[in-house]
Amino acid sequence: MKLYHGSNIAIERIDFARCKPYKDFGQGFYLTEIEEQAVQMARRTAAIYGGEPVVTAFEFDEAAALADGILAVKRFSEPNEEWALFVMANRSREGEHPVHSYDIVIGPVADDTIATLFRNFDDGIIDLPMLVAGLRYKKISSQYFFHSARAIQYLTVL
Repeated sequence: MKLYHGSNIAIERIDFARCKPYKDFGQGFYLTEIEEQAVQMARRTAAIYGGEPVVTAFEFDEAAALADGILAVKRFSEPNEEWALFVMANRSREGEHPVHSYDIVIGPVADDTIATLFRNFDDGIIDLPMLVAGLRYKKISSQYFFHSARAIQYLTVL
């Protein structure tokens, strides 16, 4: 499976130390199967940090990763209550991090409009069922999160 990473530099080697904390699935390396989504992320990253937008393509041997037997993999097929609470815990600056021990997490992206829903939930303006209902009306995109050296062994730069 082909995955893409958008940045302001070409990725030759994945360096977890460069990965930012408090993201949807925690601190780790993020990719998407949607090339246009990676292009948009590259543009955004270059606009914020300088440089030129760069999309690096990877081959992900998902079948081998899932058959590994040691990797802990979590897949969210849609934004639901479990996904929302998981993302909110990872994005929270309170408590200990990481908040999970998965090597790979696959699921929807919580974009900026979804962040507003999370704030409304945190502030008690909406409850969890209302949060999830609001998520169902948002355009959903995908992300693949790699959190361990063992997990990135199944990625090859193209």
